[in-house]
Amino acid sequence: MKLIAHLAVSLLLCATGVCAQHPGAQTPAVRVSVERVNVGVIVTNSQGNFPDGLTRINFHVFDNAVEQPITDFAAIDEPAQVLLLIEAGPAVYLLETSHLSAAHGFLQGLAPSDRVALVKYAEAPEPILDFTTDKELASSALGALHYNLGFGSLNLSTSLTQALGWLRNTEGKKTIVLLSTGIDTSPSNESRAILSQLRTNDVRLFAVSLVGELRSVPKGKKKSASRKSPTPDLQFGEADQFLQQLAESTGGRAYFPASLKDFRSAYVELAQLIRHEYSIAFAPQAHDGAVHTIKVTVDPPSAVTDTPAIYRVDHRQAYVAPATTPN
Repeated sequence: MKLIAHLAVSLLLCATGVCAQHPGAQTPAVRVSVERVNVGVIVTNSQGNFPDGLTRINFHVFDNAVEQPITDFAAIDEPAQVLLLIEAGPAVYLLETSHLSAAHGFLQGLAPSDRVALVKYAEAPEPILDFTTDKELASSALGALHYNLGFGSLNLSTSLTQALGWLRNTEGKKTIVLLSTGIDTSPSNESRAILSQLRTNDVRLFAVSLVGELRSVPKGKKKSASRKSPTPDLQFGEADQFLQQLAESTGGRAYFPASLKDFRSAYVELAQLIRHEYSIAFAPQAHDGAVHTIKVTVDPPSAVTDTPAIYRVDHRQAYVAPATTPN
């Protein structure tokens, strides 16, 4: 139970005052070798499908707006390490029937070789299940979750910072699926720090809003599980925006389902996105220890000649360049 053991040590250190007090002071989670920077890229077309025929020549990667030669390229359909981070506050308690039944479907939609871990959070994160390929075991653990009925803290940013720490030494393709209202009672400096960390991290985050039917929808406007942030109530506007920022900073997506059908649709898409990824790498253009922006563009295959292909390209936004090591 590596994840649970790691969490126990982390919480013990924090309880004794040994852990860092400011998340921004932690060492960046992304390990960039001197020779290359790895970027996971998800490509979908205007219909939301994965286009065929893409090869290395279709991809272009830019480091601080300067195009770089691609040193490594692979179409990855490998097992994923999925950390389900679930809010366990009073608002979610009211919605557990809707979102939990859909989440069970999400687990079954993952590939047999995908590994999933389960953590809930309110004031602090609490591990429920270590990484396992046993989806039935994960589903049982999900169904046994207990929610806080009292109105306390929902420290989303603090919990995400802990989650990134636990995943730091995890090998392979890493994904956080965040099931949350987006309400965050963490100190504002921690909210800013987690966005900064996620931008340069090798973990992709997908966010699913659990506001659900608590969100009012204007008359005559159909509810949908749009990947774009809806026109929110004032009560949830800031929370929606934060979920969107968290996901986009990593090259992930945010979902705002309003019904059980919408939840199911979102989770079906999530299970597919987690599996389909291109892995590209390039050599960093500078060794200055600074944050560099990343941009990836994708050209359509030469066989596509009838109409211009419009692709959605998702990837993390930045990396921390290696610093020159003194002799």
